[in-house]
Amino acid sequence: MRRLVLTATLLCATLSGLTACKSACRELSEKLCDCAVNSVEKQACERRAAQEEGRVEPTADDDIACEAKLDVCDCHVIETDEGKRNCGLAR
Repeated sequence: MRRLVLTATLLCATLSGLTACKSACRELSEKLCDCAVNSVEKQACERRAAQEEGRVEPTADDDIACEAKLDVCDCHVIETDEGKRNCGLAR
């Protein structure tokens, strides 16, 4: 299993110039979708995230900002001001 994960990670890193692996902003969007109250809302959220990524491609600066939020974004505190800032939903 560990070897499979390592292989997939290396493949994604190797092919990132040829094909698009998930951007940090897409990963953050999906993390926010995990906060949905049920599976129907989560799936709808994931579809919107995919459509939006296809419509507006994140810049390198956007990806850096999203990467920084991935570790601090937490569904348990998303309703607080700090939680919204940590997930990129507020300034």
